Amino acid sequence: MLPSEISKQIRLLEIRTNRMVDEITGGAYRSAFKGRGIEFEEVREYTVEDDVRDIDWNVSARMGVPYVKKYVEERELSVLLLVDVSASGVFGSAERNKRQTAAELAAILAFSAARNGDKVGLLMFSDRIELYVPPKSGRSHTLRLIREMLAFEPVSKGTNIDLALRESAQLLKKRSVVFLLSDLIDAQNFEMSLKILNRKHDVIVAGIVDPTEKRWPSLLPVMVEDAETGRQIRFGGGKRALKKLDEAFDAARRARREVCRRARVDLVEIGNNRDVLLPMVEFFSRRRRQAGRG
Repeated sequence: MLPSEISKQIRLLEIRTNRMVDEITGGAYRSAFKGRGIEFEEVREYTVEDDVRDIDWNVSARMGVPYVKKYVEERELSVLLLVDVSASGVFGSAERNKRQTAAELAAILAFSAARNGDKVGLLMFSDRIELYVPPKSGRSHTLRLIREMLAFEPVSKGTNIDLALRESAQLLKKRSVVFLLSDLIDAQNFEMSLKILNRKHDVIVAGIVDPTEKRWPSLLPVMVEDAETGRQIRFGGGKRALKKLDEAFDAARRARREVCRRARVDLVEIGNNRDVLLPMVEFFSRRRRQAGRG
């Protein structure tokens, strides 16, 4: 894509996402992560207004009276966009392919973070780390991230989510919010690295799904090629073969949901053929309600 075309795409994306960012940043974005970014400040003597869960029992035992840990909420969040750029992302049966859907979603999240004065970074991966841009704040930095997502050509075609998660754990030195944007199609197991990353950070998975991965659209026989491996798979056609394929798709979706459930990570499914705004607004609103109950 030529530089002039990229600039046009960025302008169109910024215009398109402005309304979406307004929807998300109407209190939902910030409150969704309230209390996630906190730092220890000091210990002080317990008062009746304090929560007993904050008592530092080691210090209390030494001092002979109850002491509590005092925390302060950080003024800004650090957000990392973990974007899958493997070859399966070029597939799309609707107006957009998965990579374009991921770019639009990443733009919404980046602009939302920028609107709140938060730092945002980008890590793009295939079966290797393709590009890492450390979290920073500011509009020019945000536009750079969008430009990278639109113009970047990955070196490799494969997928290694486990590698990306482990690398993120090494790179992030302070508690952060991590959005994993991927179709989650990976033959390797990444559940343990997802659990480990989520122990220190707040990880949200945005699973991008094409409609054909929920329901194959035809009974006719067809040859399908795996974009990452080049392996060709023949779909024989007919109702029986269609039923088996749909069952396989359903089993794969259930398996991905179960991985996220066991890792205690929120999963938001983003349809490749639908507006990305609604599921994200619903997610942030649900998070806000949970934060309010907490």
